[in-house]
Amino acid sequence: MNEVLKNYSVLMSVYYKENPEWLRQSIESMLNQTIITNDFVIIKDGKLTKDLDDVISEYYEKYPDIFHIIELESNVGLGPALAIGVEECKNELIARMDSDDISIKDRCERQLEKFGEQPELDIVGSSVAEFIDDTDNIQAYRILPETDEEIKKFARRRNPFGHPSVMLRKSKTLEAGNYRSYYLIEDYDMWIRMIEHEARCYNFQEILVFMRVSTDFYKRRGGLKYLKSILKFKKEQLHNGFYSKKDFVISSCAHIIMCLMPNQIRDLLYRKILRKKQNKKGRIHEKENKCNYTT
Repeated sequence: MNEVLKNYSVLMSVYYKENPEWLRQSIESMLNQTIITNDFVIIKDGKLTKDLDDVISEYYEKYPDIFHIIELESNVGLGPALAIGVEECKNELIARMDSDDISIKDRCERQLEKFGEQPELDIVGSSVAEFIDDTDNIQAYRILPETDEEIKKFARRRNPFGHPSVMLRKSKTLEAGNYRSYYLIEDYDMWIRMIEHEARCYNFQEILVFMRVSTDFYKRRGGLKYLKSILKFKKEQLHNGFYSKKDFVISSCAHIIMCLMPNQIRDLLYRKILRKKQNKKGRIHEKENKCNYTT
């Protein structure tokens, strides 16, 4: 096996509002991989609760050769915390993981195999299933574009990756400038800068990660703070030439409408239009999503 593909790092950021049990489930899902990591990097983004600290300490004491814990004095936010983590990861390939999501057992093995099959790749993600409380309680599926060409076209209107599903190259991430502070869109910002640095991309169409969503998940995709962040981001992409004027106008108008509408209506639109639903037989509806203009 290629030396680069023998090992991979896991990168996770944790802050004080996280749920200790969900954190435990997330860590376990990565430790139960068919190919286990030799470098599990956890960033403590500021002071944590005792329960969260206890969970992290438990795993560090059990696997001191695997876990690498970095404690930040104050909360710096997801983007800056991940930027520190990327620098600390010792392997070229980094599997991102959120502290409340769950990976299927062969997620990382399949991603490593894909990097082996296509060594030119820099980002490998997958479609994700959004759930509440338990993975049997699926709310919707986010089915993402598969090929490099499809992903780059999709990225001009919407975020082309499920952040906790990606495995990415450290060298290309650093070449593109690493993660930045960008409210709720740290990942989208990272992908576009990597694409601008000629990153090659792929998404498995299968579900490799279950992404936890709370009852207020879609509520956070609204409000003036998020709107200001996303419009600033879109103006930057227009200025850089990544967005055409048409891309900018269509996606910006859609976001303005989505951010300013009542929470209940936004929730309905995300669940019924911007995601695929499961039918009574447990299958994902095959009808293609036609609304391609919001994250």
